[in-house]
Amino acid sequence: MFPISDDNPRNITPYVTWSLIGACVLVFLWQVSLGQQGGERAIFEFGMIPSRLFGYSELSPGGVIPAWATMLTSMFMHGGWLHLGLNMLFLWIFGDNVEESMGHVRYLIFYLACGIAAALLQALINPGSTIPMVGASGAISGVLGAYVLLHPRATVRVLIVLGIFVTMAHLPAMIVLGIWFATQLLSGALTPTGQPGVAFWAHIGGFVAGMVLVPLFKKRDVPLFQAARSRPFEIERRRGPWG
Repeated sequence: MFPISDDNPRNITPYVTWSLIGACVLVFLWQVSLGQQGGERAIFEFGMIPSRLFGYSELSPGGVIPAWATMLTSMFMHGGWLHLGLNMLFLWIFGDNVEESMGHVRYLIFYLACGIAAALLQALINPGSTIPMVGASGAISGVLGAYVLLHPRATVRVLIVLGIFVTMAHLPAMIVLGIWFATQLLSGALTPTGQPGVAFWAHIGGFVAGMVLVPLFKKRDVPLFQAARSRPFEIERRRGPWG
């Protein structure tokens, strides 16, 4: 099940969401411009490495930022085009409505706070790891956690692929994001610690942080658990030649 878009209208221009997407794209283009070796050095320099964060290993020679700052810089870097594209798609779909609920400045602080919480949980799971973590998915997971509390009944358009069966569906956000979070929990529990790959615990930490923080960051007149402002639950049915 792959989210494509939501049908939740917005009444603001999401300048912060667009700026975050632009910043991530520009940083990734900078990474690519460094070449393979230079890009890898940048990831080790600006990515969050748990053992470095907790003082188990020293900063690399010539380090230009302190270890704590990598919790911020790491969320603007990505490991590949697919990594970048998927993260930016999720931010594009869900970020605008969360930004509207908080206002631009508070939304930016919220986004960064969720990213830091995500990095900390991932680091605490394996504090001796020397594998760098990069990507905006921890912060974006916080956006998803906020969205599911703000707009649980908003409809999300998803692509469903089950073997040769492919269809589009409109499902409530609480189902789409609930399934997504359950898969992160299962994957995190089944993935051995210390292995390179997807930082599932960062996703879990960001999502939970988003749910915890959204009541503190949303505007006072914005309620949680808002009613759907889009079409009800449905599965698209395409007409064939016989109706």
